[in-house]
Amino acid sequence: MELDELFGERRRLMSLAFRMTGTLADAEDVVQETYLRWYRLEEAEREAIANPVGWLTRVASRVALDLLGSARRRRERYIGQWLPEPVNAELFRYTAPHRDGQVRGTADLVDPLDRVTLDDAVGSALLVVLEAMTPAERVAFVMHDVFGISFNEIAEVVGRSPAAVRQLATAGRRHVRESRVAGVSRAEHDRAVRAFLAASRTGDVQSLMRTLAPDVQLRVDGGGYVNAAANVVEGQDRVARFLLGSQAKLPMLALEEQRLGDGLGVRIQNGHVLTGVVSFGAHEGLITQVLIMINPEKLTSWIRVPGDSGRGEGNV
Repeated sequence: MELDELFGERRRLMSLAFRMTGTLADAEDVVQETYLRWYRLEEAEREAIANPVGWLTRVASRVALDLLGSARRRRERYIGQWLPEPVNAELFRYTAPHRDGQVRGTADLVDPLDRVTLDDAVGSALLVVLEAMTPAERVAFVMHDVFGISFNEIAEVVGRSPAAVRQLATAGRRHVRESRVAGVSRAEHDRAVRAFLAASRTGDVQSLMRTLAPDVQLRVDGGGYVNAAANVVEGQDRVARFLLGSQAKLPMLALEEQRLGDGLGVRIQNGHVLTGVVSFGAHEGLITQVLIMINPEKLTSWIRVPGDSGRGEGNV
């Protein structure tokens, strides 16, 4: 495998690792370790690998699986709510299958219908659902349902039989379907977000509540660096009052529309300084999740986002 081809796989591996870990820093660690293992091989060993891309994918998945155990222990000590890192919609575009069912991975699907409908962009709402899975479920689901890798190959990664891996993927798929984050079109999602934003500008609690699902949840990740709600805020009334109360306390902050992996989201700006990113989950025209990231350690990729003409420059 030529050097340029080898590193041409880096973005796809980052995409896979990010879906498995939820942060760019952890994904970077996974990919770096994967390449280190490749270069530790003897030249004859590398030449004997018939499918280097498949080898890199399996090793990255195995490294991510190992990392998930320690990551869970770190998150148990995390201050407040832990949320996955929000990313720009284009960051991992075209690194995984599209809604048309075309697989861009390296292996066949056992059953193309035995999947959930997912966009190839990486959304925070889906990553929150993945956090609720066991590490093995998460790896199996991402490899099969997102990257179209066969159960036989996944079995080598997780150390279980193909039948057991199918069950892991099925359990992961159940989490996703029950969460209602799959099967929502971008147009439907964006309409719900725009209705929510319009209602929030009125300052009227009842108007805002009408844009929220009855079981809506709001989470804020400050990471211990920024004051944030320590617990999940649940229900239309509580979420609406929390948001309007926050707006009243911080009138200097501006909300700007931003395209995220979930669809339309929001950048929180204090002048030219970005202080937060808000992702949304939506279903049947209503907002089901409000995910507010204000932890500066998870906003570093937003200091200068490609295509944003320099908006958000400066320290957070």
